[in-house]
Amino acid sequence: MTAAVLTTERLVLRRIGEDDLEPHMTLLNTPAVMRHLGGVQPREVIAAKHAASRASFAAHGYGFMLAEERATGAIVAHCGLRHVAHPLAPNPQDHEIGWLVREDRWRMGYAHEAMRAVVDWAFAVHAAPQIVALTIASNIGSWRLMEKLGMTRREDLDFANPEAEEPYIQYALTRAQWEASQQ
Repeated sequence: MTAAVLTTERLVLRRIGEDDLEPHMTLLNTPAVMRHLGGVQPREVIAAKHAASRASFAAHGYGFMLAEERATGAIVAHCGLRHVAHPLAPNPQDHEIGWLVREDRWRMGYAHEAMRAVVDWAFAVHAAPQIVALTIASNIGSWRLMEKLGMTRREDLDFANPEAEEPYIQYALTRAQWEASQQ
């Protein structure tokens, strides 16, 4: 196991290690989990995402992580912070949060718990001026979580993707909004 980055009541969010590709492929790269994320991805795509996360940690001190249940050690999610990665997004300078949770752990509050910690980490440790999250309009669960995190819809940041059936939408949270929520 790689070093813990963040710890919550039920989760340990840790850096992605060299040995994490197989569990990620089995637990998180499934048709249900990847339904709104372009479908199941080839092994080389997930391996490239893992390498990008390790590179982001080396360069910036943050990236995407794996979340493990503290009680069992089981990998339950992939989540984190990075610069906006989609090449068609109009705001590559922004910090993007993202998550996915394995299907047998849906509706247990893990995404909210992990992302609350990531949001706080983004602002308190990494001095992000704003964070954004991307999804598609039909991914109601994702944008509802964005709203629960205090994020607001930013239609000015939406963009079309010729490879997707619908455009990407974005939600954002500014440092000032986050600071106000801390009082």
